[in-house]
Amino acid sequence: MGVGGVSGARRIRGGRTRGHVRGCLLGGAVGDALGAAIEFKKLNEIREEFGPAGLRDYSVAYGRLGAITDDTQMALFTAEALLRAEHCRVRRAKCDEVEVAWHAYLRWLVTQGEVVQRRGLPDEDGWLVTLKGLHVRRAPGVTCTNGLKKGRMGSATRPLNDSKGCGGVMRIAPAGFAPGQPFRLGCELAALTHGHPTGWLAAGYLAQLVHEVAEGSGIEEGALRALDVLARQPCHEETSLAVERALALSRESRGTAEDLEGLGQGWVAEEALAIGLYSALMAEGFEHGVLLAVNHSGDSDTTGAIAGNLLGLALGEHAIPPRWLERLELRDVIEQVADDLHRHFGSRTVPCQGGQCGSWARYPPN
Repeated sequence: MGVGGVSGARRIRGGRTRGHVRGCLLGGAVGDALGAAIEFKKLNEIREEFGPAGLRDYSVAYGRLGAITDDTQMALFTAEALLRAEHCRVRRAKCDEVEVAWHAYLRWLVTQGEVVQRRGLPDEDGWLVTLKGLHVRRAPGVTCTNGLKKGRMGSATRPLNDSKGCGGVMRIAPAGFAPGQPFRLGCELAALTHGHPTGWLAAGYLAQLVHEVAEGSGIEEGALRALDVLARQPCHEETSLAVERALALSRESRGTAEDLEGLGQGWVAEEALAIGLYSALMAEGFEHGVLLAVNHSGDSDTTGAIAGNLLGLALGEHAIPPRWLERLELRDVIEQVADDLHRHFGSRTVPCQGGQCGSWARYPPN
């Protein structure tokens, strides 16, 4: 692809079919698993180990091929929260989905071996927390774990810290499928653990972008629409600049690792967002885009997850190479969660009246 060329993915329109929703969650998990093996390596180290083109396939991480990390784990609990909140609304009109998400993240904290005080609430159990495959530590973010241990919900007006780490944006893609205001929801869910405005505004932006692509926009069109929403928020400048740099670079660069590294390393929210977005915009297809997103000096699993979310959503699950899906850890769980999201928020939404929607037992209401 020449400088300034239009990639194969940036203008393809997404949607809310089962294949698109599955593509979003599976794509994010594949990008996460690809980046897991090189997350803490410098670009020159990656090339020394895997050759001049860098990593091209799964490499062993956490003792296996296709291992997911805390990025995918927390994204699954985000999706669980949205589904539980939807069930909660069947029983009562007012249901605080942010509080539901906080409880979901506390269940994730339990899977990380942390002691969480029982609260005597009906949402302390459920499907995901019982799955042995999720009870593994995969380098969980210190800000996420420490924030959840504080015993109260963080918010934009009452932050727990001043962190803008990428732990808020990495888990947020499912929020783009929820009804209502995805930007607001993304911000509020990230602010549960990350107190710096950029830490939660980047998450709000990604949730809005997922929403736009799910509604039928191409990635570039959706990115511009989401940028308009972002620009109306206080303290947006740092996040807006990162998005604008990603958009500009995608129009003038060749899509090399060196070009990508000009956007940062991805350890903080706006950089992870920019790298994931840039890689999706430059992609000639799913494989090309996620490999671009992970081959750099930085938080490769998070940037791979973000690019994978966007490309999987735009292109659908069939665009993901079968060899990656076949070896993906917890693939069946990710597919089930995606199918449940599609059942409630997809192109053929099934209302859950009186618990007769097939997923009530997996996501009991709070």
